[in-house]
Amino acid sequence: MAEQHTPRSLIVSLYGAYGRTPDNAPLPVAELIRLLAALGVDAPSVRSSVSRLKRRGLLEPRRTSDGAAGYALSGDARQLLDDGDRRIYAAGEPHEDEGWVLAVFSVPEAERHKRHLLRSRLARLGFGTAAPGVWIAPAALYEETRHTLQRLQLDPYVDLFRGEHLGFPATAEAVGRWWDLAAIAKLYEEFLDLHEPVLRAWSTREPSPEEAYRDYLLALDSWRRLPYADPGLPAALLPAGWPGGRAATVFGGLHGLLRDRGEEYVRAGAGGASD
Repeated sequence: MAEQHTPRSLIVSLYGAYGRTPDNAPLPVAELIRLLAALGVDAPSVRSSVSRLKRRGLLEPRRTSDGAAGYALSGDARQLLDDGDRRIYAAGEPHEDEGWVLAVFSVPEAERHKRHLLRSRLARLGFGTAAPGVWIAPAALYEETRHTLQRLQLDPYVDLFRGEHLGFPATAEAVGRWWDLAAIAKLYEEFLDLHEPVLRAWSTREPSPEEAYRDYLLALDSWRRLPYADPGLPAALLPAGWPGGRAATVFGGLHGLLRDRGEEYVRAGAGGASD
């Protein structure tokens, strides 16, 4: 099975893994081209993808300390990545008694394009549909939901509530209507098919910095979508044999083995790049 990694998504993953510094230093354009070339992305694709991310307000053009052209993360992009960290690198199991967050929205017909944006964004945050105009997610997603809706200026259309499910169907039965759990499980299985063999391979020998960088960034680019497709339900509400925990263990293993080793490859080109 082939896996699709778009240049734009790989650039976001690159900044998430290696592009955040306390001073928000820009990555030189030439470095972006070098680092994406190791993943099979050509220079024109890097430049066009960077331009699209700039138009979306996620990257800002900035000169490096030696005057080279580069791009730094915008404030919104840093918030987006910081919120993502809490899911992508989450540790521990959610508790069943944490409750739920409800998003109830109403959008005027004249602004129906915002209704579509709101629905798609809630789905990408991991919300399920409890009823028309009523979306539900574990309460742990409240802060990220609030940040996201405010960033997209959708908050005037939404009321957020916290509470518990009181019936009438059992909660484990209800979540099967709110989310397509079979489709989410399939995503995890696909991740395992592709990346579990990589973990086994690097568990027996040490990769070079470039190998570690390549395999870690590809795994991260695959993995970071899954915690958004999966709302993070407690184990008691999931079907037997749920593959999410195994997939998280594989990603955690790859992160531990490859992330820092891959940073050696990233930093090897620092300081010597020019556009």
